[in-house]
Amino acid sequence: MSNAAIYFHPDGYDTTGARLMGRHAAGESFLRGFLRHAAIDRLHLFNAGTRPPAALQPLLDRIEPNPHPVTWLSRMGRGSLGDPGCLYLPQPTLAAESWLRRPLGRTRYSLCGITHTTATHRATDILADMMTSPVEPWDALICTSDAVRSGVEALLAATREDLRSRLGATRFPTPELATIPLGVNASDFAASDAARAAWRTRLDIPADAVVALYLGRFHAAGKMNPATMALALEAAAQQTGQPIYWIVAGWSATDETTAIFHDQVRAYCPSIHYRPVDGRPADTRFSLWSAADFFISFSENVQETFGLTPVEAMAAGLPSVVTDWDGYRDTVRHGVDGFRIPTTAPRPGLGRDLAYQYANDWISYELYLATAAQMTGVDHGAATAAVVALVTNPQLRRTMGAAAARQARDHFDWSAIIPRYQALWSELAVRRKAAAASVTTQPSVTVDNPRRLDPFLLFETYPTRILAVSDRLRVAPGMAWETGRERLTHPLGALGAAWALPSLAEAEAVFSLLSSRPEARVAEILETCAPGRRSFLERGLLWLVKFGILELVDPPTVPTALTT
Repeated sequence: MSNAAIYFHPDGYDTTGARLMGRHAAGESFLRGFLRHAAIDRLHLFNAGTRPPAALQPLLDRIEPNPHPVTWLSRMGRGSLGDPGCLYLPQPTLAAESWLRRPLGRTRYSLCGITHTTATHRATDILADMMTSPVEPWDALICTSDAVRSGVEALLAATREDLRSRLGATRFPTPELATIPLGVNASDFAASDAARAAWRTRLDIPADAVVALYLGRFHAAGKMNPATMALALEAAAQQTGQPIYWIVAGWSATDETTAIFHDQVRAYCPSIHYRPVDGRPADTRFSLWSAADFFISFSENVQETFGLTPVEAMAAGLPSVVTDWDGYRDTVRHGVDGFRIPTTAPRPGLGRDLAYQYANDWISYELYLATAAQMTGVDHGAATAAVVALVTNPQLRRTMGAAAARQARDHFDWSAIIPRYQALWSELAVRRKAAAASVTTQPSVTVDNPRRLDPFLLFETYPTRILAVSDRLRVAPGMAWETGRERLTHPLGALGAAWALPSLAEAEAVFSLLSSRPEARVAEILETCAPGRRSFLERGLLWLVKFGILELVDPPTVPTALTT
């Protein structure tokens, strides 16, 4: 099976922050699953940040003890990615990464990204940029559900049509779009009688009560509107005459907004025994499932693409009542693992004004999401009937819960998902190697990213003239190396990226050379250093000129202005 270097930045995997997002939980879950189940001899981690590996090791250890030897790859050494052969990105940034690969060779390694939300402008721009960037057929974007893949395909099709109609473009990059769901480490969610009793005691819930659970981030506009869940539970309580307890576990941006969220939800379900819980602590996120009898989540927001919590509920052996919406459709089997509640949205074309308002920043992203979601109908009757069925039928809960647990273990555990990742990487490697073998000669000129050009090309006309290899240099009159070194090591002299300039040893060698003769051409000076350092020294000569250590024998002159 093929390996890949894992793009490692704490923001992609750390779930201990106050602003816990779905992508953090998904990243942590993936990395834990990869460490447990990947068929690899060595773990390659691409250090995408500035912290040294030793500072990142505690996070890695907390996620999962690593049984493999580790190779840390520097973010400044992308060329070393040719060894694992693929860079796995916990985001969909194939376009940007393909430009960074281009100077190293298009077949050097593959790229594999994954979708999260596709509703933000940044996300849609990232996806559309694939059509004008050097992504290749040996690159892939993992779409976590059939619904999100359809959305990505629609966006790319519209982008291609725009480029065809405006620019006459006929050839477009074709990365692989692969549908692979998010996974879970199913054993982490295994039901526990002890946890069930402990949580029910803590929340003052009778041992024989029927308990619904919602777990997730609280954001009525940007995540899901909880009113439809509350209405369904309230209607079921009225129909059955049974007490229904509802654990609402999650978090918001602040304690104040969390309290407001709970107050607003309670208003829609006055008969429900409501139990709020902070869902962020790791022990809560994994153990709270045991307290419940069924899971409920009515997503109707376009920011969602997969929805991990229904799979976590399945792993915990809970039946689910969820909306028939995007990724939920790929996980919960209606009538088997639980119930999917029908949803209805307006026809295409009726949201163009919303898109235009959002594009102009006349409305916020949250208002854009909330307005679209308000126009998504959820079948209230079907939702109530599903809740009633589970509340009144313990055997149905057991049967569906057992089916859900088997499905999670067999199809959504990372032990089943990681091999699909590695199989995809193997396919990409075959394509990449075939393409490399078919190229008999490498291009003589590196083609750079046209949006990230060499500053000395982009701003070529800014200076009076350009330094030529035929230009002659000499030591400035009265200059001694001790003075020159002092100027270069002063904070203003050392300003800039040290790696981009000649070393002090190289600068001193040039000074010594010119001290022994009246002058020398730039070409002659460059011949005295190693070939790999000549470009650094050529531009660095002007650093020495800038600080008066060297001077041009024939400096440029500024044309005199003509007057009339």
